Amino acid sequence: MSSSDLGPVPMTRVAVVAPRSHARDVLVALADAGMMEVEELDGRGAGRDEATRMDDDVPDGVDPAVSPVAVDPDQLRDRGRWDLLAGEAAIARRRHDMVEHGPAGVLVGWAGTGDLDGLAQRLAETGASLVELPRPRLVVPPTRMPESTLRDRVRPLVDTYAIVPYEDVDPSLFAGITYVLMFGMMFGDVGHGLVLALLAVLLARSRTPRFASVRRLWLFPFAAGIVAAGFGLLYGEAFGPTGLVPTLWLSPLEEPVRLLVVAVGAGAALIAASLAIGSINRWREGGLPRALYSSTGLAGAALFLGAAIAAAGVGWQRGVLLAVGASLAGVGLVLSFIGFRVAAGSGGAATGQAVIELFDTVIRVFANVVSFGRLAAFGLTHAAIGFVVWDAARNLWGPGFGAVAAVVVFVVGNVLAFGLEGLVVGVQALRLEYYELFSRIFSGEGRLFAPWHVPTAQEES
Repeated sequence: MSSSDLGPVPMTRVAVVAPRSHARDVLVALADAGMMEVEELDGRGAGRDEATRMDDDVPDGVDPAVSPVAVDPDQLRDRGRWDLLAGEAAIARRRHDMVEHGPAGVLVGWAGTGDLDGLAQRLAETGASLVELPRPRLVVPPTRMPESTLRDRVRPLVDTYAIVPYEDVDPSLFAGITYVLMFGMMFGDVGHGLVLALLAVLLARSRTPRFASVRRLWLFPFAAGIVAAGFGLLYGEAFGPTGLVPTLWLSPLEEPVRLLVVAVGAGAALIAASLAIGSINRWREGGLPRALYSSTGLAGAALFLGAAIAAAGVGWQRGVLLAVGASLAGVGLVLSFIGFRVAAGSGGAATGQAVIELFDTVIRVFANVVSFGRLAAFGLTHAAIGFVVWDAARNLWGPGFGAVAAVVVFVVGNVLAFGLEGLVVGVQALRLEYYELFSRIFSGEGRLFAPWHVPTAQEES
């Protein structure tokens, strides 16, 4: 796997140089290819005004298409070809964006590096040329994520937080794996997990139109359900403490402190992983200086790792570990302060701002680690609800009506626990993902690649 596979698709700044006499043919080919994002020019002009008038006539919900030959807009209105009228408006708008220089016109924009040969070949058939341009300083290319079936299933989890910046690593797989692990730890029950996995399979096989927009995400709840069933085996929970499965690790109700320690330790490991990704991102964004002095880069990683080593030294009563950890944390504090001070500007106010931000960073390190205690808290809550339902059903069990009441309580109680706990746990896992992990991975947001695409209509001349 190359470094380019870790992030968005490599992009190239390009210019389309075309004879003005063949401008429409070039624009039709460019629109049909759908491979280039065209840079729009500011201001208004005759072409843009005419495009606006044509757009005003097009009814809502019409998908534009481009006629392969030039057609009078008035004829399109008379024929009711609103799709072609919308296409002519798009052509007129892009023609306005073309910079004219003598007999040639130039369009500037972005295209995927891997698409350059194919795009150049299509444009050459119309007499146009594709020219690669140097990337301007301080201009960040748009983000176009590579096609990946697995990553596409979990990428909405990242997209709802931020568009991955062009220079950054794509954290989709990391986000998907950590989310289902956190969900499973809080929702640990063999029965509930398998029910969730079954519902995901039914979603994948469903042809109901109302589920069309979410059907492609079926793998997400399926994986979460399987992981929840796995933790259920570790906890000995199957629709509560029914005894259907053995306890392979611990019972949350009997060893809550041990579960809490493991949850906080797992949270510390996840934060360390997010800081590692954040350090790589800061390096890719601005080189060594940005990575070194950022609180979400090497400086923050040194602070966090030093604090962890120092805590281990205190817990194990090892003075060497305490000294090493304190020294490393001190280096992280100094580097973070320098980064905050440079970003704040000059003067006493900037120094005060840097001190406040440094204090906030230290508090967040400990608060974020402790926040992962909710992995144990909600796992304990889920087990407690299961125990209450099972205990009530067991006490009601008896001949006649008692058996019926016990079954009703057991079924209804598990349905309510599945629905309410599933919703709460899903939100809590998302909260940990966004606030504790993504806040260290991202330092800004990218811009989605928006290629200009209007298909050519297949109709007679």
